[in-house]
Amino acid sequence: MKKIIILFCCLLSVFSLVACNKGSVSNDILIEVSKSTKFSKDEIENAIQNVKSNFSFPGATLTKIWYDEEKSNYLIDSYLENGRGLTNGVKEENVIILLSNFDVDGSGDNPVLNPNTTYSDYQWILIRDSKNNVWKIDDFGY
Repeated sequence: MKKIIILFCCLLSVFSLVACNKGSVSNDILIEVSKSTKFSKDEIENAIQNVKSNFSFPGATLTKIWYDEEKSNYLIDSYLENGRGLTNGVKEENVIILLSNFDVDGSGDNPVLNPNTTYSDYQWILIRDSKNNVWKIDDFGY
């Protein structure tokens, strides 16, 4: 019985280490922010930092992230009318959509994303409860 428990603990440790293999953020990541009448520079930077901190696609490297207010507003309308914004009750002023590019390597570590591919204009939808709250990622994808 002891051997089974020890073997189980070893296997659990190995799986824990494998699960830690998360995506990375390029050291020379390109960040672009358009002029905004909707959000302060700090609000946008906090949203960008949230995405950078939570980027965790195995075998992928985040290379660019940007805020384009015109595109973001267009995508927010769609999110509020057809997406999760329709059901979660979030107000338009508490939604920001960032866009990003990331590269997937050829390691095969990611079973979902295509190896040796660059994903462009990937959307990150962040919401908050109010202007005084922190951003949280509500959804991401195309």
